[in-house]
Amino acid sequence: TRHGESQFNQAGRIGGNSDLTDRGRGYARALRGFVEAHAPDDLVVWSSTLLRARETARAVGRKSHPWKALDEIDAGIYDGLTYAAIAQKAPQEAQARRADKLRYRYPRGESYEDVIRRLDPVVLEGERQQRPLLIVAHNAVIRALYGYLCEIPAERIPHQVIPLHSVIELTPRA
Repeated sequence: TRHGESQFNQAGRIGGNSDLTDRGRGYARALRGFVEAHAPDDLVVWSSTLLRARETARAVGRKSHPWKALDEIDAGIYDGLTYAAIAQKAPQEAQARRADKLRYRYPRGESYEDVIRRLDPVVLEGERQQRPLLIVAHNAVIRALYGYLCEIPAERIPHQVIPLHSVIELTPRA
């Protein structure tokens, strides 16, 4: 699941390390209810190290383990801006991102390809888990994990729809 709605989500800003909104805290409480009703007692919870994900994971009521590798894509010099502000400030950057979202790297930041590589240790450790696993992270990260686990071609990963306030359940098979 993605973290609950953050102040930056509400404002349409990318990146940052903002708190949850009231709506985001409501989702975190609802997630706890979902986990209590549907998850076994031995559920493992991983989150990113960013405030909004840690706050969401903490609300679940289970010990959570933060992973820096689960942090959102680094928007570099555009961290905290809206996409409209980026398009106005640097139209060539906005166009480059639209043209190749997978390989576009934010200036002094990351690309989706970078995020996918960064998640390799998370994927390996996740595949070793013998217990159910809940990951609380961010849009680009969940897209990359979902893409890997569902064998989605890399070019399509940045375009996967991963809504806020939803749990995506994946069951591995041999």
